[in-house]
Parts: sequence; C-alpha cells; structure tokens
Amino acid sequence: MNFNPFLQNLPTYLPGRPIEEVAREMKIPASSIIKLASNENPLGPSPKALAALRQVLPQIHLYPDGQAYFFKHKLADSLGIEVNQLILGNGSNELIEFAAHALLSPGSEVVVSQYCFAIYPIVAKMFGAGVVTVPARNYGHDLQAMLEAITPQTRIVFVANPNNPTGTMALREELIRFVNEVPQNVLVVLDEAYIEFLDDPVDFTGLIRLGTCPNVMLMRTFSKIHGLAGLRVGYGMGPAPLIAAFEKIRQPFNLNLPAQVAAAAALEDVEHVQKTRINNFQGLEYLSAGFRRLGLEYVPSHANFIMVKVGRGQFIFEAMQRRGVIVRPMGGYLLPEWIRVSVGLPQENERCLAALHESLKS
Repeated sequence: MNFNPFLQNLPTYLPGRPIEEVAREMKIPASSIIKLASNENPLGPSPKALAALRQVLPQIHLYPDGQAYFFKHKLADSLGIEVNQLILGNGSNELIEFAAHALLSPGSEVVVSQYCFAIYPIVAKMFGAGVVTVPARNYGHDLQAMLEAITPQTRIVFVANPNNPTGTMALREELIRFVNEVPQNVLVVLDEAYIEFLDDPVDFTGLIRLGTCPNVMLMRTFSKIHGLAGLRVGYGMGPAPLIAAFEKIRQPFNLNLPAQVAAAAALEDVEHVQKTRINNFQGLEYLSAGFRRLGLEYVPSHANFIMVKVGRGQFIFEAMQRRGVIVRPMGGYLLPEWIRVSVGLPQENERCLAALHESLKS
C-alpha cells in the first residue's frame, strides 16, 4: 500500500505502562504494583461521577447525545462563557487534532518548546507541517524566543502551562505579554491540563468570554483533577468562529454517554477537587524532600508530577518496575538521565522513594 509519506519518520507515542502489562511481564501480582507514571489522580474518580455512572449504565445500548447538550451547557455556565465558545473532545488529544485539521498543511509550521508534550510535534508531522523547536529555558518555555521563532509560515504555537513533562510554569507577566504579542493569524493553544493544581493561575477565560482574543484556544481536561482519565473528556474554549470550524471536523458521538454524565457530575464535586489538591501539595513536598535526601537534582513542579535526575533513566525505570513501582522514563523527551514520578497517595510516595533508593544502589 502507498502510505502517506509523512508516516515514514513519525514516532509512536508511548504512554505510561499499564499495571496489567507490567504484572504479566514481571510475573508479579497486579495488586502489588503501583503506577506513578501517567499523572493520574491517586484518589480515584470523583465519587459523584461514580454515582452518576451507576445510574446511566443501563442506557449504554443507546447512542449518546451527539451535541452533549446537557453537559455542554452545564460546563459553559460553570466557566462563564457561551456554548458556542466551547468544544468537547475525546480527551485533550482530540482537540490538538482539531487544530491541526483546521490550520495545518504541508509547508506550514508550528512552534513548540524543547521539552513539550510529545503529541504536539507528532500531530503536526502527521499533517506534513514543519516543527520549529525552541530551546528551553530552565526546562520551561522561553516565551520570548518562541515569539521570535514565529514566521509567515507559522500557524499554531503550543504552550502547556504548567508544562508536561517538566512541571514548570511560565511567569504571569511573560505569559500575558506573549499571548498579546503573537500575531492574530497564528493560533495560540494554551494547554491547561494541570491548571487546577495552581493556587493563583493566569485566567484567560475572561478573554474568551469577551471575545477580545480571536487567536487563543484554552484546553482543559477531566482526566487529572477529576480523576476521569479512563473516560477521556477534554474541552476547548475559544472564539466562536474557531469553535465553529472545529465543529465541522469533530466526529459525531465523540464523547460517549458515560463520559458526558460522569463529567457533568464531577463538576459539582468540589470536595473531591479540594482533597486532590491537598494530597498533591503534600505529595510534592514529600517527594521533593526525599530527592534532596538522596542528593538528586529535580525540577520544582507546579503540576501533579515531578521530574528527577537519576543518571541512567531507563535503567532506574526498569529497576523500579521490578520492585513493583511504575514511573516514566524520559528518554523519549531527550532527557535520558531523568524519570518523571506522578504524585501518589502517601503510602505510594513512600514506597516510590524506597524503590528509587534501592534501584540507585543497584
């Protein structure tokens, strides 16, 4: 078959390894393994979402509402924006593809930071677009350099804040200036998957609400703070003309019925969100202190994970895996000396540090 030539050198995205796969490979019980690899919520899903799921399961023989009317209106009201400024996705990843479908073609370009989320350049290359990678500053975005990297061929600039996989956060003044100075024919995609973990985030929803920023899309997700990663619920906020273009691209029924119902219920679960934030703050403090005791360099994180320099990242990843602790090696991000650790429950964080200590000794 005559495959699309853009696929020839396209890397395959490798997510954090699932518990069941590691259990089969290591021949150890799945119940003895903890996964701190994919930035999932260690408290589990929102209890209100679980209750809503139990009620809706008898209806899954029916197609979902293709417009997700109830959930979409509830979400728009909670954000203080109009429904036509909101689009739903099968996780944030689908929103990235919407942007690529709408704006990218062979010869166009995207601008990303050196240690960006791997999906940005992968999706760009799928559409034959060039990827301009700007060197990082202290493992985070150099926004001024990214601004200077924009050319007449640039169609999209991706900025994750906080950034995955490094956990870094852009300075408030720099981010506001960046958004204001990007040319209006270039789409700024602000990936805010971890924004709920910040105490005082830059809130750009006001720009969306007022319609004063015609080239900005905000992406958020229910996978992290709400604990619904397995249901794949993402959403984007942007100017009505951009959202209308995305709606032409969106596949029907892209958000399934359990996902719509669970996410709508999770919006009301303020207690679960607060417990998650507290657990995350305490976990970051605990892991950071543990890394310092072990004499390891780490990047201070503003998200629900933390990146630590262990020397031989792949070796330590495999050694910890044999001890029943799954973390994320960073070789795929050109950081072979580092691993990324998701914040877990207190006992999981304790076990993670113990496994890391033993693995370093080995």
